Amino acid sequence: MIDQIIEYNKRFVAEKGYEKYVTDKYPDKKLAVLSCMDTRLTELLPAALGLRNGDAKIIKNAGGFVMTPFDSAIRSLVVAVYELGVDSIMVVAHSNCGACNMSYSHFHDAMLARGITDKMLDTIRRCGIDLNKWLEGFKETEESVRNTVATIRTHPLMPCDITVRGFIIDSETGALQEVE
Repeated sequence: MIDQIIEYNKRFVAEKGYEKYVTDKYPDKKLAVLSCMDTRLTELLPAALGLRNGDAKIIKNAGGFVMTPFDSAIRSLVVAVYELGVDSIMVVAHSNCGACNMSYSHFHDAMLARGITDKMLDTIRRCGIDLNKWLEGFKETEESVRNTVATIRTHPLMPCDITVRGFIIDSETGALQEVE
């Protein structure tokens, strides 16, 4: 698959397919969107929000949530605010998310089947990584959005003048529901 992508890329560049995407690093709408990496949202999310290339910083992870106050999602948002001029943040979870009810116990058997050993997992635990917490998803999507919005708003490095709002997008229709 990767070789096919590389071949496509060569044609894309040769035919100057990139020209319609040229922009700079600063988001035109001064907006950052934290969302899930779900493939259903790849094109649906920006289309449903009316975003074009260059309009917003879109930060994606499994579940579209902040796991800890100093994880990569928060780091990206802090950089977006201080370096790239973002003044509004949307947290956009989605319906039927695979991270809902996700747990380490589900991954454990899959890891063993793919050659990861219990010895390696024990070594990771001894290094201070709680795999149960690290691979845990969330139980309720609305609660996850509320918690993520609250974590961003109250983060010690987040300025108080940043607007932060949370939503759930329907992963089929793109309809947004605000989470209060």
